[in-house]
Amino acid sequence: MSGLPSEADAALVDQFLDALWMERGLSANTLAAYRSDLLALAVWLGGKGLDLVSAGRAQLLEYLASRAGARVRTTARRLSAIRRFYRHLVRVRTLPEDPTALIESPRLGRPLPDALTETEVEALLGTPDVATALGVRDRTMLELLYATGLRVSELVGLHRLRVNLRQGVVRVMGKGSKERLVPFGEEASEWIDRYLATAREELLGGRESEALFVTERGGGMTRQAFWYRIKRYASEAGIRKRLSPHTLRHSFATHLLNHGADLRVVQLLLGHRDISTTQIYTHVARERLRQLHARHHPRG
Repeated sequence: MSGLPSEADAALVDQFLDALWMERGLSANTLAAYRSDLLALAVWLGGKGLDLVSAGRAQLLEYLASRAGARVRTTARRLSAIRRFYRHLVRVRTLPEDPTALIESPRLGRPLPDALTETEVEALLGTPDVATALGVRDRTMLELLYATGLRVSELVGLHRLRVNLRQGVVRVMGKGSKERLVPFGEEASEWIDRYLATAREELLGGRESEALFVTERGGGMTRQAFWYRIKRYASEAGIRKRLSPHTLRHSFATHLLNHGADLRVVQLLLGHRDISTTQIYTHVARERLRQLHARHHPRG
């Protein structure tokens, strides 16, 4: 069996990739991965006396089965490359029908959300310079975000009157215009009190605003502006994990479950309509426990 594809198959792959680049503008990495996947298929088919044009559904299924040990995402990408290639051949009339039409894609598991450790959260919360009004505002936003698990869009959209310091709850308008009450602890309460007493008025400079969290221009914070500040603070805190605007929300849910919170309670706090959405955090918690066991158990 030759380790190289035939010249005819290599030329077909090049034509397909050129068309794909012009039509879709895919990245060089994606195109290189597709090239590798398709040339590997061509070599495998060549070993059976076939080429890319003569291969049928049965041969393609056999090829995919021969690579069954690969990760699900790798298999999904490989099938995506093959499927796109054969659709292209049908479109340019090299083939009358698509042999991949009835091949099902592998089911991808939902990616586990990244969560910070409790130590990383403490480092992140301690980063803003609370000697300044902006620093007090940002520390308060981070504290409230971690204390409540709010979405960033919910946090920046909070009105001043929706926070009840006496009862220690915030009234949130979530997805689908559904309202929920979310409690926050003493730490967040103290920071909100401090922010309202000094920093907010300093930032407003005598202007009026219904927004709880305001900018130096007197308007409400935007999701994008706060996300930029989270990334900056994470960098300053030495956190190297890939962050998203939901990282503190993920951390809130994961840490609650790690400390024994009931899944239904976490569902209510996060504002999830379906508990299956919340259940992904139990996987995060279990994965963390598995890592700790492997690291510290003598037979880990």
